Amino acid sequence: MARGPLAGRTVVVTRPRAQADTLAAAIAAAGGEPLIFPLLEIGPPPDTQPLEAALAHIGDYRLAVFISPNAVDYSVPTLLAQGGWPSGLLAAAVGQGTVRALAALGVEGAVAPTTRFDSEALLELPELQADHVAGCRVAIFRGDGGRELLADTLRERGATVDCISCYSRSAPAGGAGPLLARWHAGRLDALTVSSSEGLRYLLDMLDAEGRRWLAKTPVFVPHARIAENAAALGLGNVILTGPADAGIIAGLCTYNWHQS
Repeated sequence: MARGPLAGRTVVVTRPRAQADTLAAAIAAAGGEPLIFPLLEIGPPPDTQPLEAALAHIGDYRLAVFISPNAVDYSVPTLLAQGGWPSGLLAAAVGQGTVRALAALGVEGAVAPTTRFDSEALLELPELQADHVAGCRVAIFRGDGGRELLADTLRERGATVDCISCYSRSAPAGGAGPLLARWHAGRLDALTVSSSEGLRYLLDMLDAEGRRWLAKTPVFVPHARIAENAAALGLGNVILTGPADAGIIAGLCTYNWHQS
């Protein structure tokens, strides 16, 4: 019999499939059963020309910001194949997972927040202040759409900013059948959600009964903005954890399951 703080608990991991394994392994190590159910499908952008143009002139930039590991995966290999990482280009990342993705490709020295992983925290770093970015060109590699806070603030600080969509996000194929089956069997104890967009896709997949199940199920989220969106969408048991996978697993392991 599995032992640990999550023994007997089935926890849904909704990160994109390429980023799900670390959290799933941590849940299993704590005695739980991870159920990987991605709420976002990641793929190449519908139009690759902006990315190709940016990479062809990457030496013109002083700072390259990567919003997520997906942004790294869908841009840096092509950049490196075209001639390597420019010596004068500083990499910046929103989170430590993105730093690790860069390092895995040989791009070292990326700057990133260490305690809170969002655009606001990134903008607090010395390397992104006006005295460092004014008059410089900045490339922000990201998915299609997204918040404009980072780009707008850097422009206010005097930078010329190009936002480059290097991957697309879409609703997952298939329906919510695996989740509904677990709910009906009494074998779905919690969900972990790291994207407000993914959460909206989940709600769109669920019928009225599924939404009632979701409203009662503990949902663990690593950022206050996601927690606010979840509450606004009618979820009744939203638990705000520390950031990233480490924060989520800590929240799961310290949760009072008997109150659910």
